[in-house]
This record gives sequence, structure tokens and C-alpha cells, in this order.
Amino acid sequence: MVLIRGNRDLRADFFRGLALWWIFADHIPGDVLADYSLRNFAFCDATEIFVLLAGYGAGLAYGRAMDRNGYLHTAADVVRRAWTLYIAHIFLFVVFTAQVAYSAAALDRASYLEESNLNVLADAPYRALLEALKLHFQPSLLNILPLYIVLLLIFVPALALLRQPYLLLSLSGIAYLLVRHFDINLPSWTGGGWFFDPFAWQFLFMIGVVLAYRPPLMPRIRWPLDLAAIVVLAAGVFVMVVLTPHPVVGLYLPPGLLRFLLSEDKTTLHPFRLAAILALAWGVIRLVPMGAGWLRSRLAAPFVLAGQNSLPVFCAGIFFGFLCRLALENDDGALMQIAVNGFGALAMLSVAAIAAWYRAKGRAPRPPGATPSAPTTIEGNPA
Repeated sequence: MVLIRGNRDLRADFFRGLALWWIFADHIPGDVLADYSLRNFAFCDATEIFVLLAGYGAGLAYGRAMDRNGYLHTAADVVRRAWTLYIAHIFLFVVFTAQVAYSAAALDRASYLEESNLNVLADAPYRALLEALKLHFQPSLLNILPLYIVLLLIFVPALALLRQPYLLLSLSGIAYLLVRHFDINLPSWTGGGWFFDPFAWQFLFMIGVVLAYRPPLMPRIRWPLDLAAIVVLAAGVFVMVVLTPHPVVGLYLPPGLLRFLLSEDKTTLHPFRLAAILALAWGVIRLVPMGAGWLRSRLAAPFVLAGQNSLPVFCAGIFFGFLCRLALENDDGALMQIAVNGFGALAMLSVAAIAAWYRAKGRAPRPPGATPSAPTTIEGNPA
């Protein structure tokens, strides 16, 4: 049984799988592989990849569905997908809370609760559960799925403008600027608003939607965009590799430029972060054709498989990541580093394979000579 679906844009699957691995490594303190994740070399990280590809996947799946079945049917599918993600988030919240709380009690590490923002459970456990159901309480590491849930709900009315991509992007961009200027955010029970402001991040999501549904024509003269992408990416490397570890270098920069570079704001998607992920996307478009042979290679297969089953892999990665943290706190030597990352890779790949097997198992074989029929439901990716 073939687990990898080949009739897709495998570039999106591969880089989604790579982002899932970076999320796993970045969430483990002391993991040496986290030193080589995107966040160390660019002014963006796996979250930007996650959201851009979420929009790209939504544009492909739901755009085609709307052309085929109309707005109402497709909007219902989007809402159903958001509900699926909500259920997955609540399940992950319960499992992660039990995991962290048990570890904190068994190992006498109250710091686990503080770092995860779960210490409020001791003061108001019933209120915390209610606020978690309302998505107003989001422990650390559990704020990506709520972001995606709200992005899908925002996408429901945006579907009506999908055939007018320039209007859709204009309205989305204006909303992004207003949100950043007036600091508009959803409320959080613990104060400060959501860590990922969905009203700002929707702009990156909508860019992904338009790139999938109505991709713009490639410009005849491309070197200006190539140069701009190189400048943006080089500036990100300069900030992360030179300026951040050596602040004295900032004395030689114009004050206005320095303030802009150091005013990094992930909550409302700093313009430099937005420019960085778009520069990376342009680089992929230019350097990786859709039918690139290496995307079907054995080396790429684990990332592609994980990317095609990203919801269960993401949820499992949060659980396995905390186990790996406990192991590294006990021993952070080279052998343990190899064991931890090998275990994480095999565990998440196993989850992806099981999810793919169940999906393929549910498909009835097509009779010989039968004409393929258009699906009536959406089998989308969570990112």
C-alpha cells in the first residue's frame, strides 16, 4: 500500500514536514539540532512556514471545491475542518497538561508548570478548563492550533472574494496594518492577548491562499525580485548571527534601522518576518520546480509523509518532545542527543505512517474502467 500521495505539490508537503521537525527540535531545551533550525539563520521560523502553507493548502483544496460545489457547501467544509482542529487541540491540551503536571509532581519540578503557563491550574483549575475550552487559555507550545482554527474561521467569509484575489489581498493587507497600528488582538485569560494574533497572521495565510488558487504570472524580468530576496535573507542572517550575539555592532548602524531590526514582534507578525518568509518562498519557487525529482527520493520521503499527515504528527511531536526534554535533562551527552532525536524522528514518522495507512485503507479500490468522480468532501491538511 502506497502511503505517500503523489498527485500533490510535494514541495508544500516536504517543507511542511521540515517545519514540523523544526517545531519539535525548537521545543526541546538543550537539543543540539535546534541550533540548526531556521530561527537561528532567518528572521522567521517554522511558524511562518506553517501558516503560509496552511493558506496554500486551503487555497488548493477549498478553492477547487468552491468552483465545483459553490460557496455554501465549501464554507461548511471549512467550518467542519476548524471543528476537527478544535477537538484535536482540546485533546492535546488534556494530554499535555496531564503529562507536564505529572512530571512536575513526580520529579519535584514546579518550574515545568511555570514555563508551560500551567501554574494557574493550582489556583483556579475549573476556571482554567473553561477558559481552555474558550481558547482564552493557551499553555506554552499549544498556541499554533488555536491560531489555525481562527484563521480558518476568518477564511469562511474570505471565500466569497476568492475569485477577486487583488481585492482579497488588499483588504487583508489593510487589516494587517490596522491591527499592528491599533494593537488589536483576541483576549487571553492570563493577560496580554494571544501569543499569535490571528488578525495579523491572517495576511500571511491569505497570501498562501492566493498563491495556490490564483497564482500570479511569473514576471519576465526576475532579477529585481531575486536581489530583493537575497538582501532580505542576508539581513536576517546578519541580525541573527552577528547583531544579536554581538550588540556592539549596532553602534555602527543608523539608529532608525537599528530600532527596526531589533523591534522584532512575532505576535503581530513583524514586517521583517513577513518579508523573510516571502523571500524564502520566492527562493523555493525559483530553485525548486514542482516536479523536482528529489522530492520523490527516499531522503525526502520522511518529510513528505510527515507533511501530508501534519495534524497527528504535530500533536504527537508535542507529547514526544516533552519526553525528550526529560531525557536530555538527565543526560545531555552525545549518545543521548542521538537517541533523543532518533526516537523523535522514528516516533513521528510512525505516527505519520499509521495515519496515512488508515487514510488509504478507507479508500475503496476503483473498479477497472471506472471514471474518477469528483470528491464531495475535503481531506485537507492542518497546515
